[in-house]
Amino acid sequence: MTHLAPEVRICNTVFGLSAMVCHYLIKGRVQGVGFRWYVHREAGTLGLRGWVRNTEDGHVEVLAAGEPDDLATLRELLEQGSRGSRVDKIIEHQLDDTEGKDLGPFQIEGAW
Repeated sequence: MTHLAPEVRICNTVFGLSAMVCHYLIKGRVQGVGFRWYVHREAGTLGLRGWVRNTEDGHVEVLAAGEPDDLATLRELLEQGSRGSRVDKIIEHQLDDTEGKDLGPFQIEGAW
């Protein structure tokens, strides 16, 4: 497994915080390789709320809300990627907690 240094890392996963909302933009070979389905499965297993979707420019975007430990685990799983994917870069931002208030169970957007 290759660990990547993010271009921007603002999402601080400090212990003791009750809930966080993070946005991730994943660049590399991440479309057409089951990456969204992989993220959906792993985020659901972690009990996160949010969504994953393809972007028009060939990347994958994730919005996830949950406990800091679970978001840190998701970050590691995003770096690992699905079988057949190649993650070159992850850009990550922490959003205001209010951004997660309307998020439901983790889902794939635009999958159909």
